[in-house]
Amino acid sequence: MKLATYSSADSRDGRLLVVSRDLARAADATTIVPTLQAALDRWDAVAPRLASLYDALNAGDLDGTFPFDPVLAESPLPRAYQWLDGSSYLAHGRLLDRAFNIPPIPQADVIPIMYQGGSDDFLPPHGDAPFASDEDGIDFEAEFAIVVGDVPMGADEATARDSVKLVLLANDWSLRALQPWEMKRGFGLIHSKPSTAFAPVAVTPDELGGAWRDGIIDLRVLTAWNGQPFGRPSGGAMDYRYAQLLTHAARTRRLRAGTIVGFGTTSEGQPDVVGSACITERRGFEIIQEGAPKTPFMKFGDTVKIEVLDADGRSVFGSIEQRVVPAQGAATP
Repeated sequence: MKLATYSSADSRDGRLLVVSRDLARAADATTIVPTLQAALDRWDAVAPRLASLYDALNAGDLDGTFPFDPVLAESPLPRAYQWLDGSSYLAHGRLLDRAFNIPPIPQADVIPIMYQGGSDDFLPPHGDAPFASDEDGIDFEAEFAIVVGDVPMGADEATARDSVKLVLLANDWSLRALQPWEMKRGFGLIHSKPSTAFAPVAVTPDELGGAWRDGIIDLRVLTAWNGQPFGRPSGGAMDYRYAQLLTHAARTRRLRAGTIVGFGTTSEGQPDVVGSACITERRGFEIIQEGAPKTPFMKFGDTVKIEVLDADGRSVFGSIEQRVVPAQGAATP
């Protein structure tokens, strides 16, 4: 099943659509449930009805359908109760530790690293991404994420696996020039982690077929910067499985329906072979190889495109296509 959200004058949470498997057409789902968050709150009751609508849409047996326009879409959840982002790809962290001469985080290879991000204002997947200054080290981060139903405190991995309702593709923006100061303070990231964007379509795990296996998503994440290919690392390279991230997050508290958990920057730790899903990884590799970084961070006017294709070359989630612009009131170059 594939779901999306169009903006709505009646709700900041938008209105729910069911989208065809090929992302060509859509049907209004608000007669079943008004928003994606409302669907997650009552998933067991409404998911079968949404699935029936989805099947009818794909079969061409539904009246009132319309072309799906990703430019009109919000992030599937325009806002969420919680957004947690882990670091599942140890090769990424090890490369950066080596490049920047940073002591490894204790037990990072046995306990996932995770932070809590802002979730009150996700960006749409298409259009402008506003920033206060392009001197702040603007960096994209292409990654997978999952959306869960209710997860009990202390959940085991089997319970965690069963809680996954949807899979997302994200651009978890970072401001690298601001990160060192915030990290030294040891109390979380705020200024250096602006609003995240998610691809237009959320998918149920079964839509990924054989790529959803063994606790990973074995699909390549394709990133282009200003129209030029930048990276294509595989999500299958993750060290921490999604169930491990969830049990870590739920160790001392419940996770409520609609919580989003990210897998961290997709990485194989081989920028020279498969490229990277963020600029910082390439800069780190340049430091290791040449003694100094050469690749700049993004500037106002730059664009990024992030997409995942299935085995037949079809877009799974739709694309994230954003342009970096000055926020209202921010200084221009």
